[in-house]
Amino acid sequence: MNAKQTIEAGKAILGIEFGSTRIKAVLIDEQNKPIAQGSFEWENQLVDGLWTYSIDIIWKGLQDCYADLRQDVKKQYDCEIEQLAAIGFSAMMHGYMAFNADQQILVPFRTWRNTNTGKAAAELSELFNYNIPLRWSISHLYECILEGNEHVKDIKFLTTLAGYVHWQLTGQFVLGVGDASGMIPVDPATKNYDAEMVDKFNKILASKGLPYTLENILPKVLVAGENAGQLTAEGAKCLDPSGHLKAGVPVCPPEGDAGTGMVATNAVKQRTGNVSAGTSSFSMIVLEKPLSKPYEMIDMVTTPDGSLVAMVHCNNCTSDINAWVGLFKEYQQLLGIKVDMNELYGKLFNKALEGDTDCGGLISYNYVSGEPVTGLAEGRPMFVRSASDKFNLANFMRAHLYGAIGVLKIGNDILLKEEKIKVDRITGHGGYFKTPGVGQRMLAAALNSPISVMETAGEGGAWGIALLAGYLINKNGKSLADYLEDVVFAGNTGVSVAPTAEDVAGFEKYIENYKQCLPIEQAAVDNKQ
Repeated sequence: MNAKQTIEAGKAILGIEFGSTRIKAVLIDEQNKPIAQGSFEWENQLVDGLWTYSIDIIWKGLQDCYADLRQDVKKQYDCEIEQLAAIGFSAMMHGYMAFNADQQILVPFRTWRNTNTGKAAAELSELFNYNIPLRWSISHLYECILEGNEHVKDIKFLTTLAGYVHWQLTGQFVLGVGDASGMIPVDPATKNYDAEMVDKFNKILASKGLPYTLENILPKVLVAGENAGQLTAEGAKCLDPSGHLKAGVPVCPPEGDAGTGMVATNAVKQRTGNVSAGTSSFSMIVLEKPLSKPYEMIDMVTTPDGSLVAMVHCNNCTSDINAWVGLFKEYQQLLGIKVDMNELYGKLFNKALEGDTDCGGLISYNYVSGEPVTGLAEGRPMFVRSASDKFNLANFMRAHLYGAIGVLKIGNDILLKEEKIKVDRITGHGGYFKTPGVGQRMLAAALNSPISVMETAGEGGAWGIALLAGYLINKNGKSLADYLEDVVFAGNTGVSVAPTAEDVAGFEKYIENYKQCLPIEQAAVDNKQ
């Protein structure tokens, strides 16, 4: 069937992801290829010192995004979406959405960006002997309890953004295991909330006289492929107010953006990983066994089928490079030369390949904001050199490309060197890899591992959740890892770049220099407003 016939026959599958700046819908065919898309741009708001999105904008955004998809289908294929084979919803993870018995939100949605949970996260990390990040839902709940917030006594439901949307459209209060693992740790053996930690937290709830346990208020955990309900008549009307979309569509377990990123890069199998490198960066490596001890700079989440994942999250990546390229653009304009930004990035990135493997002693700190991994609460972008360093364009560009992933390397060195984690394949995606072969080579040197880049990696999380919806109805007894490997990617592992010994040694020298000079960055934070 062609795309039009697939849509008219009700065989198309829909994935919708709520990202930080955009809600994106992707419609895929039976071969898992995107055939139409829609989007809605949005931004979080700072209200009373906390980052939030209003309930109204969540629903307006979802409806406008779906309407944009309908328009794309109409324009491309001159038909309507009446029926779908399956749907999936995903969203940014963590945060705090607490509801009362009437399913009314008690306080505005607190997103993952909020860092007001320091006391709670520290106390819980000690109590659980497990790294509990600031942005996790359990940190938000405990912070509200510590602060004596009035609303906590009325909580009947606590969920994430993806869980909330799924619940309202299907009537099922459930959550995919990957997203659940960003609320409170999940036990990979049971693929459910860690029973010991839940028990410890329930004792806190009882000591505060609160009328519930965590089991009462958290969503039921589901793994990929499990039945998570169907689109209700009210849900169909809410998603598509035009009334074309029929109810009864199977909906897969709602997931977080980390999980959909793993799916979109075929990185859910143990000993695989992926690196997302754009405005910020993070790496996720699927583990064979738990780490020997907790590390503050490593977050533990799970794949959508429940395997343990070690995640290193960095606040900064390409913003400082973009600022420098903007400077070169101004220089070209000054000379009266027409600027093609793709050509400019390509030329500058490729020039970096001519630089010394240790960047000739030059260092770049890309800290537009702070970096918890290196202990910086705030950041100041900074370029550092000595008079005797080899200062030329190739080394300058290479230092900035290294600097963009320097913090990521420091976090991953714990996994790869101290914990001796074995990785067979790491897939890169995001703007850092846009110029073919360059970002790949730098990351291969940083992690001393082959790095693959796939054409499909740019499709992102909305495609990832569409694939999970496809898995729900087409799994045929296969594990998620085998389904992705055999059915979706069918052997396509992308283009791989292996590290050279010289590049690896050069990056090691660079990172030692980088770590040694971190007090310079701290001094800039202390003295430069």
